[in-house]
Amino acid sequence: MGSNPGKNDYLDQVVAQQAALEGDLRSRKPVAPAPMAAAAAPAAPGGPVRRGAIAKRAERVGPTPQGGGPGPVEVRITGFWRWQTVLVPPNAFVVHTRRGRGEPLHIGLGVSFRFNPATDSYLVVPGAMQTILINAYCICSELQGVLVQGYVQWIIEDFATAYRKLDFSDAEDPMRLVNIQLREQAEAAIKDKVSTMGVRDVLSDKQPIIEELTARLRAVAEGSADRNAEADSDRGLGLRIVTVQIKEAVVSSSTLWENLQKPYRSEQNQIARLAELAAQEVLSARETDANRVAEERRIENERELAELRARNEAARFDRETAERLRRTTREHDDQRAVADLAKETALHALRLEREQHGEQAENLRRKLELRELELDGEIAVAARRSRAAHDDALLDLERDRIRIDNTNHRSVAATQAQLVDALPQIVAQLPTPGELTTYQLGGDLSGLSALIGQLTRVLETWSATRPVSSSRDELDQSGDQVNRR
Repeated sequence: MGSNPGKNDYLDQVVAQQAALEGDLRSRKPVAPAPMAAAAAPAAPGGPVRRGAIAKRAERVGPTPQGGGPGPVEVRITGFWRWQTVLVPPNAFVVHTRRGRGEPLHIGLGVSFRFNPATDSYLVVPGAMQTILINAYCICSELQGVLVQGYVQWIIEDFATAYRKLDFSDAEDPMRLVNIQLREQAEAAIKDKVSTMGVRDVLSDKQPIIEELTARLRAVAEGSADRNAEADSDRGLGLRIVTVQIKEAVVSSSTLWENLQKPYRSEQNQIARLAELAAQEVLSARETDANRVAEERRIENERELAELRARNEAARFDRETAERLRRTTREHDDQRAVADLAKETALHALRLEREQHGEQAENLRRKLELRELELDGEIAVAARRSRAAHDDALLDLERDRIRIDNTNHRSVAATQAQLVDALPQIVAQLPTPGELTTYQLGGDLSGLSALIGQLTRVLETWSATRPVSSSRDELDQSGDQVNRR
């Protein structure tokens, strides 16, 4: 870390490297603009290209066979006036529309076509893979700031869908607005996921963040996971997510960063200190042996002085040993206290994790109960519908039975009345007679039964003069009309 206690030098280095990488990705070879390149300016999503004053001036100037289009795609336009040809690179998508047509004339990768500036317009978009760099400043569950850096690589998979739903209207960089939209969605997904994780989880395991980010981006860019479902035909943006990676996760606070590193550093300091103590013990043993040999030699020469010196050395050795013992005991006590604190922290983390698992299990149980209630309701509705359909069928059968009973119990008088009502129609349908025969009806005609009897005899006499098959057909038709009435 630097001299400023509130500054995280490692965080600044990571941000600077990300900015340099983003500059390298945006850099491209400059292309000299041509007069006819204005005709290739992109249009709004779902509509044709609008050609402005620059394109009109280019038509008056004349064609430029070797000219390139503006922006990242080099498009060559050959020909003159209304007989022009647009040559598209093989690694670029193009859509060609014409006035009065609802569907594009040409659409695909590297499709060249003839172009009429008066009625046609087209849109050219790079087909290469795009890389989005992400700098997400997040807040974890411990309310600590964390910088998460990653990148997303995507490519256009279905251009027929992409050019209708996405905005490629930037002439300098057609992918700029799409990259900005995907970057915002990616940052939001990372922030949502990090807000549910701890600092240590974010720094040690980035796979949950990658999975969450991949799932969200694919749901937006590619639609539902079931590609074969007809209901998903209008979903997705026509894009395909190639890869999603998390490069770095850095704690914003320098103090918290140092505290996270302290347990490992303390452990290494403990190992080094124990090695020093072992070396000191070996040196002390060797020094004691050397002193003992020297004292023995001096004892031989000066026995009395040696005894006094030996007592003084023994007393000094006792004091030094007691002091070393005290210091060693104090150091071990401190180390045990640190170990106890670390153990309590680990136990607390385990308790929190156990509580979280319990809450997740309870939520799952409640979801299962709610699903069971929904299934019971659906079964009850289906049973009521079946019972209602059965009752309707029984009512139809009862209605048909009553109608048939009414028809079967009809009286002779009612049948004769229907026959009398149908006589005008029967007579109207009779063919023109080939000869006229007159019959004299006698007797009392005041009664209805007598009239019907006479009419019956007339019909029998008339049918005797006609073929049997035609008379039978006409009687059947008359009977059907009477039954219908």
